[in-house]
Amino acid sequence: MIPLTDAEFEQAAELPPGAVRRYLRSRGWALARDTGRGQLWELRLDDDTAPPYEVLVPLERRFRDYAGRITDLVETLSSVEARRPGEVLREMALPSADWQYLRLFPPGPAGTAPLVDLVPAFAGLRELMTAAAAAAAAPEPQPVQPAQKPQRVKDFVAGVRVDQTRVGSYVIVAHTPLPGPASGQEAFLFEDMAPSEPFERLVSRRLYAGVVCARRAAELTVANDSLDDFGQYTAAGLSANLCEALVKISGEARSPFSLHFAWSPDIPVEVPTPPVGLAGPLLEALEEGAKDLKARMGRRDVVLRGTVVRLRRELSYGPGEVTVYGYLVDEGDDRLRRVRMSLDAQYYDRAAAAHRAGDEVILRGDLLVRGATARMERIVGLTVRPVVD
Repeated sequence: MIPLTDAEFEQAAELPPGAVRRYLRSRGWALARDTGRGQLWELRLDDDTAPPYEVLVPLERRFRDYAGRITDLVETLSSVEARRPGEVLREMALPSADWQYLRLFPPGPAGTAPLVDLVPAFAGLRELMTAAAAAAAAPEPQPVQPAQKPQRVKDFVAGVRVDQTRVGSYVIVAHTPLPGPASGQEAFLFEDMAPSEPFERLVSRRLYAGVVCARRAAELTVANDSLDDFGQYTAAGLSANLCEALVKISGEARSPFSLHFAWSPDIPVEVPTPPVGLAGPLLEALEEGAKDLKARMGRRDVVLRGTVVRLRRELSYGPGEVTVYGYLVDEGDDRLRRVRMSLDAQYYDRAAAAHRAGDEVILRGDLLVRGATARMERIVGLTVRPVVD
């Protein structure tokens, strides 16, 4: 057993009892009984015949032996979790949060990973958080999320923290802090109340539901050799963006990985949330499923930039049909395509003027693709930009 350093001993003396109890609950420990000045907590192993681990949590920091008791507790947890006591102590002091563990399985010694595997894993994890936050912020399901995300989504992603890695293949650890009582006596006073669900927890739930739906849709795709099942899970949080993020995590080699979730005990989750693993054919199915969702259900709030190549209306005034040859901006898709659309009289006249002058047009709306035909609908803006030679 590794003892605490003098500096860590001083940190243990400042650790509030409420923070200790919160950490124990999040790791599966349960309150066994009160002892007057403290509480006895137990961790039962999978083997019911083995005796449980036990730790004593003092109830108040004013006790003279408080620092020593917390030190004993942290050193016991260090042994149980096979981690350095300083790591356990540091994590105990963190605010209430939901945790996500991305376990990679790279070749080589445990605890290490090739750089070429880590770069897409971190990028994919960021996109995964963005997709979950966008799903939580949207008033209705979005099978294909818009490129421009609300500020609330950007703020959430900026608040996600990456913790120290864990040994065991290679584990990337992220956590999303939850708002609420800070710690100490305040947390103790409120710990029996049922708080309302904050946006951060809603994102965590949408993330878990989306990943579970993605795996189920991929399994059905592999079993039935059909992509038709992806659409039925979009109401539960599945999106093309989330599927693409999961594929990106696997890197170019489509390496297997799994996602584990741990929930803040301040807002208990009553249903089991087992880890979700993805590998091989499932990742290939997710990649094709994302493409199919985009093709069948389109992309919302995209920007199209190009030139008007066709105009048609029945009368010399009023609405008409327009075809623009161009590309999507900020979509990572620079393919040139012909996009048809119906424009009201004002936008049609503006597009006709751009066509006569040879100017570019920039439009914002929803893109729908049916086979080889692409249409833009619900257009909310049209800008003309002169072409400079």
